[in-house]
Parts: sequence; structure tokens; C-alpha cells
Amino acid sequence: MSAESSEKPVNFIRAIINEDVQSNKHGGQVVTRFPPEPNGYLHIGHAKSICLNFGIARDYLNASCHLRFDDTNPSKEDQEFVDSIMQDVQWLGFSWGEHLYHASDYFPKIYQYSIDLIKQGKAYVCSLTGEQIRQYRGTLTEPGKNSPYRDRSVEENLDLFARMKKGEFDEGSHVLRAKIDMTSPNINLRDPALYRIRKVPHQRTGDAWCIYPMYDYTHPISDALECITHSLCTLEFEDHRPLYDWVLDQLDVPSHPQQIEFSRLNLEYCLMSKRKLTELVQGNHVKGWDDPRMPTIAGLRRRGFTPASIRDFCDRIGITKSDNIVEMAVLENCIREDLDANAHRAMAVLHPLKVVITNYPADKTENLTLASHPKEISMGARDVPFCQEILIDRADFERMPPPKYKRLSPGEEVRLRGAYVIRCDEVLTDAAGAVTELRCSVDLATLGKNPEGRKVKGVIHWVSARHGIPAEIRLYDRLFISPNPEASAGDASFLTQLNPDSFAAITTAVLEPSLMRAQVGTNFQFEREGYFTPDLDSSAQQLVFNRTVTLRDTWARSLSDV
Repeated sequence: MSAESSEKPVNFIRAIINEDVQSNKHGGQVVTRFPPEPNGYLHIGHAKSICLNFGIARDYLNASCHLRFDDTNPSKEDQEFVDSIMQDVQWLGFSWGEHLYHASDYFPKIYQYSIDLIKQGKAYVCSLTGEQIRQYRGTLTEPGKNSPYRDRSVEENLDLFARMKKGEFDEGSHVLRAKIDMTSPNINLRDPALYRIRKVPHQRTGDAWCIYPMYDYTHPISDALECITHSLCTLEFEDHRPLYDWVLDQLDVPSHPQQIEFSRLNLEYCLMSKRKLTELVQGNHVKGWDDPRMPTIAGLRRRGFTPASIRDFCDRIGITKSDNIVEMAVLENCIREDLDANAHRAMAVLHPLKVVITNYPADKTENLTLASHPKEISMGARDVPFCQEILIDRADFERMPPPKYKRLSPGEEVRLRGAYVIRCDEVLTDAAGAVTELRCSVDLATLGKNPEGRKVKGVIHWVSARHGIPAEIRLYDRLFISPNPEASAGDASFLTQLNPDSFAAITTAVLEPSLMRAQVGTNFQFEREGYFTPDLDSSAQQLVFNRTVTLRDTWARSLSDV
């Protein structure tokens, strides 16, 4: 019986698995796999597949999920990508245990299976050029035509294939193709390529091979050798399923997994094409795969997203067969809810304005104890130094305030967060009339309380000018100006849709001193500013924080104002 949690939503894939478990179809076992190609960093779309495959392994008895690298194209693959993929899966909270595999592990067996197909008369060596193969393939409305090399003898095919393996031929001179049906309405069955020549060293096998199997051929054989029960793929592989089944039906493999397709994740203001993400990185349009504007898991992690928020997001969007574009607000709300409950509180002034408290002793400093979280007592408290000179944000002062203004203005009072009530008595300006300093007075009887009958308009955050820590604050916005960049670009490059304001750095920020000890991976709510996390570039000499997300959806608010 299934050990699936009753609280987990039962999507159509889980319904199939439940039925298979109940009927003992696979001996009560459930084995899934996550098979990334190590030619780039994983993105949020891969997170959906990771959560699905590893989540099923977590929720069923006698279940496991294999991590298998589809390393069949050495010209685009790198150990850096292998390492990043493993880190991302573990960071999301999942483990493959003993089940770590590589498609390259199966190269000898796949090669032998290919010889079996040739001997059966179901595969042949084709010497057409790549362009000729495309011409012979036909179109969606016109059938293809047979290659002139389709009727080569078994002996000739075996000889040519062996010589391909020995490296006697140039790249592109020959391919091994399946012999299926050039008139099939499914183009994937029109004698697809099984092997091609690539004289490129492989990251794991070195120069042992100069021919490499195609993904559509490697995939079913790898699944079968690992006795995968449910091979879960995105919808673009639905038309490839007949080829998946054809390959396994021809070969003496230990199992015949069931391929099931689900819709891929499409997210507003993002691209999920690894080729286009590579173009962004290699064209220096972003600062690497882990740029906080990128939809990669590494980029989201660096920006301050948490594993729990991404898992929650994947649960919320669900598993269906319908293609759709998910609103960015769904992902942002997941991280806001997580950080609202779990992020430490701190104060940071991004655009400082100096305030001198004239009736406070110049040589006095007192440590005020503020809660690290207003609701979660277990997160403790922190000491915040208070002295005569403090900094507030320039946005919290107006010389000529609009109606219902609830911050500081001449002659008015506000409360400093966790401290006293102050009144603005004097405004100093420079020759151009810009405000340079405020002279205020403090009511020492108001520490942490409002005397009876006292009415204060608002509460603002602050930092001690003497003890505050200078920092760089990096603000990230959506990488593209359009919710659907490719559609909006039309015939032009998707790069025309890049948002020129997707990154800004504030170098004037000052933080409360407790943040000097902040570690990478820790999340903070800078009160009234948003959620932030230390960046990898941060050091004891220069603190750098990334904004994860604003306190509210400023994009939705700005659109409503149009």
C-alpha cells in the first residue's frame, strides 16, 4: 500500500502511481529518476521536476529516486555543471542516497544494444549529410523518403559502425539510424538518429569514445537498466513516447518503464530555455549563472530564496497536462510568507539623513533591546546602540508634508522604532536648499511606551550614526520588461526585452551593527524596506546585501496605477 501522506494533493501522476501500487504492478516498488544534462545550471523549471520525482520517492514505501546525468554530449558538458546540479538537489532538501548514475556508465551496453539492432535489421549506418537527412525527413504534412543507404547489408552496417567507433571517419560523415517508418505521421519515428560521431573528450570517459548515443536512444535504455517504474517527462516528450517504447520493445532489457508527461513550468518575466540562459551568461548580459536576476536555482539561492519557499511554490502550481504561464507574484508570495515567519528583523537606512538630538548627552550611548522577530520569541533579541546622532531615511522626512503624512516633518513628532519619540525642531540645508541635517529633541519618558494622551503619527526606523555599518545594497528587479519575453520580441532577439533597470546598487546604506555578524544564507527583514540576505561578495571590509523581495508587490501596484 502507498505510504503517501493524506495531506499531499493527489495529481494525475500520483493517481496512476497509487493504482499501480495497489495492483502490485511493479512488485510494490516505485522508482523515479531526475535526468539532467550537465550543460548548464538548473532553473526553477527543473525544481518542479525535482520536487515531483524526489517528492514521490519520499512519500511512498519501497520508493527511490535516481539522480542520473545525461552526459551524452561532451561538447557542451562540464564538471562545474555536474557539481552545481548536485548542490541544487541537496539544497532543495532531497537526497538520491546510493542512486547516483551517469548515462556514460552505460556506453558499453548501449553500444552492444546497437549491434543487436543492426543484426535484427532495425538499424543502419546512413551517410547522408545533416542537411540531406533533414530534406529526406519530410514535413508535418508530407511523408519522408528512405535514405539511399537504408538497405545496406547487416555485414556492411556492422563494419561501418565498428569503424565509426574506432574513429576512422570525420564528424558528420555517418550516423547510425533506427529503421522504423519514413512515412510515419510522427516525425520522431522517421528513422531517427541513434549515434553520431563526436571527436571530443568526455568529462568522465576521456578519449575512450568518439561516437555518442542520442538522448532519445539513451533515455529509455538508461531507464530500463535502472528498472525505473515511472519515467516522468515534460510535455514536449509526449511525441517521443512512441520512440521510447519502440526502442525498449526491440531490445532484451530488464524492464519496460512507463513514460508519463506533465506540463513544464513557464514563469512570467523569465526564460526557461537553457540555450538562452547560456546566451545571457556568455554574452555578459548577467553576472554568471548565479546572478540573482536569473531563474536558476543558484541565482534564486543567492538572491535569498529558501528551499522551503521553492518547494511550497512547486506544490502550489501543481502537476497538470495543461501548459500555462505562472504569475511571478505566486513565487514572490511564497518567499514573502516564508520570510515573514522566519526572517530575522533588523534596521537599515538606505538613503541616510543625519539627525542630531539636541537634548541627548553627546557622550552617552545606551543599548536598546529589540526583538529579533515580533512574533517568534525563540529567535531571541538583539542590542541596538542609541546615541545623540542617528540616521533616518530621507524618504521619512518632508519639509512640506502632504495630507495624512505619518512621518517626520518640521514641528511634528514620530516614534523611533524600539526607542523614543522625537520632534523635529530645526532643518539645516545647503546652499542649494537641500536638507543636510535635522535638529530634533527627544522625550526621554517615551522609551518603549506612549504616555497617556500622547498621540504620535508614525513609527520610523533608524541607525546610530556612530555605530552604524556602511554597506552596499543591491536591488534586483525582473530581468525582462515583458511577462512573455519571447512572444513580445516577435522576430527580434529576446535580448530586446531585457529590463535596463533590473539591477541597481545603493552604496550609501548604513546598517545596525548586529548585521556585521550576518552569514551568507541568513535572511533578514530590513524593517519597512523589504527582505535581504548577505551576498557572496560580502566581507568584513565591505558588507553587501541582496534584496530578495519587497514587502509588497510593487510591480502589481504600479500597474494598477496606470
